[in-house]
Amino acid sequence: MEKTLLNYLSLVPDFRKENKNFRHNLLDILFLSVCATFSGAEDFEEIALFGQDKLEFLQTFLPFSNGAPSHDTLRQVFMYLDHEAFGAQFMAWIQACLSEVGLSGKQICIDGKTLRGSKKGIHLVSAVVSELGLSLGQVKTDAKSNEITAIPTLLDLLDLQGCIVSIDAMGTQRSIADKILEKGGDYFLALKGNQGDLFAQVQDQFARMEAREVYQFSDWA
Repeated sequence: MEKTLLNYLSLVPDFRKENKNFRHNLLDILFLSVCATFSGAEDFEEIALFGQDKLEFLQTFLPFSNGAPSHDTLRQVFMYLDHEAFGAQFMAWIQACLSEVGLSGKQICIDGKTLRGSKKGIHLVSAVVSELGLSLGQVKTDAKSNEITAIPTLLDLLDLQGCIVSIDAMGTQRSIADKILEKGGDYFLALKGNQGDLFAQVQDQFARMEAREVYQFSDWA
């Protein structure tokens, strides 16, 4: 498959397939939304305005037979869209683009943040290439405590070959470390006192060995 945004977005299922009474193709809506967001649009109204202003440009890629969709149409579509499928295809496109650049040797930072002002405490776990300042993807959780279950889901979506993955102490879990290694990456995990036995082992190693020897040759269970 060609590594174009349109190819990947065309794989997102259209929930409206049972009802053919709609004016705008899903691919048109998704392509418009991505282009507008890349151009700084922050809500459905701004995406709709971008579509109106840049319609001729958009039509060099897709027909947009009925013009640009309204903000109400955009809101309605994204309300019922398969967000996981959309996210997976968008991230697959990003990964395909980055494969041309090469992420080997780059650091991927995994971090969780709670959205400011979100009434339900929406928490996102994100993967960012620190050197490029580029987000590779996000997974939503219901609470910060769920980061441990969200991190493996996010890692499954990423190409980690040759990368160094850094995670704070929340992600210092054997299963997470194993998954990173299975996907061809390496890891840099934080360690705190709540990991009692492992923390004691590390302290003991630093007390008995030179720091360089600890970093290069030590292994902990």
